[in-house]
Amino acid sequence: MAKKPKDSSRFVAQNRKARHNYFIDDTIEAGIILMGTEVKSLRAGKVSIGEAYAGEKDGDLYLFNANITEYDSGNRHNHAPTRPRKLLLHKREVDRLLGAVNRKGMTIVPLDIHFNDRGYAKVTLGIARGKQMHDKRATAKDRDWKRDKARLMREQS
Repeated sequence: MAKKPKDSSRFVAQNRKARHNYFIDDTIEAGIILMGTEVKSLRAGKVSIGEAYAGEKDGDLYLFNANITEYDSGNRHNHAPTRPRKLLLHKREVDRLLGAVNRKGMTIVPLDIHFNDRGYAKVTLGIARGKQMHDKRATAKDRDWKRDKARLMREQS
């Protein structure tokens, strides 16, 4: 039997708005508890995490507002598309994340959902601080300058 090539960058969904709207201070990878039809929808790429966030519920960390579309062939065994999904982290990591959230202006946003090389669905979480409008403008200005600088350096050589 031929082995599959290891591709650790099999992104299912990315939250591109997160890096625009927030300063990402730290990232952590977490497992996620899913139903069977949710995994099938993830593999089909039918997920949106643009509005999602992580928060506390009963002392555990949950992913809220992640929209995983119902599986087409799931009939009565389908899942609710935006149900809260429990995240799998060590207790020490949960305490660290919740401590960061209790500080002013911090939140936990999912940056991407991907499958690792063992085939498990993982969520990359970012501890984030909100950007204000002038911060967003400065980030865009820096990005444009770096692009122009790279263009100039390419033309000189």
